[in-house]
Amino acid sequence: MNSICKIVITALSLSSVSGPVLAETKCSGHEHTEILPASKFDAKGIARTETVRSEFDGSRQAIQVRVDFAPGASFPKHFHPGVEIAYVLTGSLEYEMDGKKIRLKAGESIHIPAGTVHSAKNIGLGVTSELATYIVDKDKPIVNLSK
Repeated sequence: MNSICKIVITALSLSSVSGPVLAETKCSGHEHTEILPASKFDAKGIARTETVRSEFDGSRQAIQVRVDFAPGASFPKHFHPGVEIAYVLTGSLEYEMDGKKIRLKAGESIHIPAGTVHSAKNIGLGVTSELATYIVDKDKPIVNLSK
């Protein structure tokens, strides 16, 4: 039996999205709330915070990751072994996919089919954040860099 879950993510810091985040999960009558740690940017200005990892069906799992981009930061061309749906929480991102540039701002989302090579860049002045949801094959890397 599949259950429907509601996940609410709220930035706790008004001055920066890279501050702590409150994640509330409500599934089948249970509630779970936790404070996610502040983002720690890597050398390229990207921070990934996994918020959910759950069995989807016998061969796949559902994973959600908050991805924070420092001003001007970009994630290079890559692909996933399953579908991705990215929802921009704050700021603006420019995705490149299938030779097209797609600009999204907070409140907008994009569907990226399995295996599709794409990249994303923060085109805003501040930190930009997205919530990326993946339905991927178990035991495979979530992200594969493109050559």
